[in-house]
Amino acid sequence: MFKCAPFILDYSFTIVNNHIPLLEIKKKLNEYNFVIVSGGTYFIITHYENSLMALGDDSMPIIDWLEHLNWLESTVISDGNGVDSAVDWRRPVLVKNEKGIIGVLPAEKRIEMLEDENRQISAYFQTLAETINESVTAVDQAGHVVYWNTTAEETYKIKKEYILEKKIGEHFSDESIILHRILNEGRPVRGQYHRPDKDTHVLINASPIIIENKIIGGVATEQNITNIIRLNEELDSNSSLLVQKSNPFSTMVSGSSKFQDVLKIAQKVAHADIPIHLTGEPGSGKEMLAQAIHYGSTKAEGPFITLNCSVIPPALLEMELFGFQKETFTAEQQTLQIGRIEQAFEGTLFIEDIDKMPLQVQWKLLNYMVDHHFYRVGGVEKITSPTRIITSTSESIEVLVKQGNFNEQLYFHLSVITIDIPPLRTRKEDIIAYAQKYIQEFSSKYKKPVPEISSETMNQLVKYDWPGNIRELRNTMERLVLLNDKSVITDEHLPENIKLIAKQITIQTRENVHQEDPIINTEVLEIEEALRKTYGNKSAAANLLGISRGTLYNKIKEFGLN
Repeated sequence: MFKCAPFILDYSFTIVNNHIPLLEIKKKLNEYNFVIVSGGTYFIITHYENSLMALGDDSMPIIDWLEHLNWLESTVISDGNGVDSAVDWRRPVLVKNEKGIIGVLPAEKRIEMLEDENRQISAYFQTLAETINESVTAVDQAGHVVYWNTTAEETYKIKKEYILEKKIGEHFSDESIILHRILNEGRPVRGQYHRPDKDTHVLINASPIIIENKIIGGVATEQNITNIIRLNEELDSNSSLLVQKSNPFSTMVSGSSKFQDVLKIAQKVAHADIPIHLTGEPGSGKEMLAQAIHYGSTKAEGPFITLNCSVIPPALLEMELFGFQKETFTAEQQTLQIGRIEQAFEGTLFIEDIDKMPLQVQWKLLNYMVDHHFYRVGGVEKITSPTRIITSTSESIEVLVKQGNFNEQLYFHLSVITIDIPPLRTRKEDIIAYAQKYIQEFSSKYKKPVPEISSETMNQLVKYDWPGNIRELRNTMERLVLLNDKSVITDEHLPENIKLIAKQITIQTRENVHQEDPIINTEVLEIEEALRKTYGNKSAAANLLGISRGTLYNKIKEFGLN
């Protein structure tokens, strides 16, 4: 992972044969830091060992003197190949290349290299730990905290100086510490939901640190999702009622035969306590229809609860669906969070985008669909909750089933009745009715007079394809009510994207008209010229053309002219 630092070699050495007399060695040690005795094996004598030479006869061959003292031979390593773990560091090490011995590596220099490598690795780890936007905790084998980053300080309000080198259990209860399990079991944890205390929600990734099959510590990163949990709870508490409870299906106005067929099916199955699956493009009104089915059924007195699988992190879905329970010695101290199925007791749970639900959660939901029993995450008590399930996807989940990305048995349980909602662009007749309905709704909500929509503006609304379907139309009408202070809503109040699309459609229509019929083409050019000469004054243009103003209006609408 990290390249070893270059060898810190000592180049003050000389090489002698092993029969040189002791006196010569003494002289050379005054000139060099090391004398290397060569003769099949290598022995190194350091300058600070010169005092030992006094014990021997000056004429004695150095090899005899070394053998007499049982002198340890030195290890030889190759430059650039790293340091072998088998090196005997009791004596200085020789480093060679293809040309021969190039230097001496004493043990103290090797220690300097290791300290430098350790500083580098530590700097990389600390920089990484402080760069990621998650809490990072590292512990040794005994559970002492050896690293605690700034994000961990902010999450748990514990400064480094109060937790480093202390056992992590001094600040958290043992049963809440994932790292304890990591140290004991040696298995990594990925994306596990955890509540280290009653006010904090985190997702944990943790791994043991293993050297030679021995666990020497563990590292955990914790993503603080407390704000996500609170926001999700806030969104749930503020979810709007999209239909009238007393007569829910009347809210879903429609002149479309396609949508009328959808409503008839929904009304028929509303009283049957069976799962229903809704499909349709985003914003097409799946939640509205789910609410209509709920309030039009025998479950109407029970709660209507939603769970959107596309906005909740996958690791949280099981806990959100089934709840969370952490047992402690006393019932007063236990942590309990009721899941959506229990919240919807004797009512309806609407699961949006169920195709985004992880497979392991799908299996648990399937078991619930079979016998209406389940266990909370972390709990051991079997919970019974008679709850009706309505699900939705933006597209058919049959393809996902074939790909193995959706539980086939769950699909069969959920799709007893499948209702497909047609997109708004295929039922243009509904746009006017919905637009007027939402104008009334938001005028009442914001206590403003109900404005009219000019015919030209309504025409542009009808031309627009509404890729966001009813949700986009509803949001647009809310914007128009908020920003308009006049009695009539005109084109100037429309969002730019709608005006641009309508303009493109008008130009295309005009081009088609010009290309298809030369007589109509001439008539269009005459009307455009009259409007240009009269600066858009339609009464004056009608007089100039010799036709009534009503006829001119009809022609303008027919040819898609502004």
